[in-house]
Amino acid sequence: MGFDLTEKRYIKETGLEARIAQIIEPVANDLGYALVRVKLTQENGMTLQIMAEDAEGRFTISDCERLSKDLSPVLDVEDPIDREYHLEVSSPGIDRPLVRARDFARFIGHEAKVELGDMIEGRKRFRGIIAGSDEETVTIRVPDAPMGTDPDHRLPLAMLAEAKLVMTDALMEKARLEQAEHPIDDDEEIETLEMGLEDTIDDDALSEESDTNGR
Repeated sequence: MGFDLTEKRYIKETGLEARIAQIIEPVANDLGYALVRVKLTQENGMTLQIMAEDAEGRFTISDCERLSKDLSPVLDVEDPIDREYHLEVSSPGIDRPLVRARDFARFIGHEAKVELGDMIEGRKRFRGIIAGSDEETVTIRVPDAPMGTDPDHRLPLAMLAEAKLVMTDALMEKARLEQAEHPIDDDEEIETLEMGLEDTIDDDALSEESDTNGR
């Protein structure tokens, strides 16, 4: 059974990345995909990274091609990035970002790194096992809890700044088992599709916008 493609993302973009997310999320949803993350990097000059998945949490090379094909003309018209850049569309990967409540529920028992926007219980960063979750909170069980203290930290999802799975043997095994349950053809291997997109080059304008809005 698939999940709601429009389920709230607790970790969202800011600045120019947020503007791009607003442009592309409706396109992705209309095609049956959920947006995971949008990120601008300086790789290869400028790269726009878009992570997405279908309602079952999968994303093949054909999905990459389909989403890229529909996004390209929309990005050309909306023109959010005023210089040459590369569009990179991919699955979230094995050690994926955790942005929705369902992500934490799906990976209960696996290790994650979580960073909050504000301190709670005297800290912002937590690394440990996802011990539980609901629609508003996630519980992280940390291994370094002082003796006599509760290792479980219940964190409000609304306070999340970043969250990501940690690559472990157990996580890789889960990915292997899930792929075995839903086999894909060799030419449908989950990977990244990169497309070079050219736009009007305006380095000064981009620099000013990135300084103001970038992350």
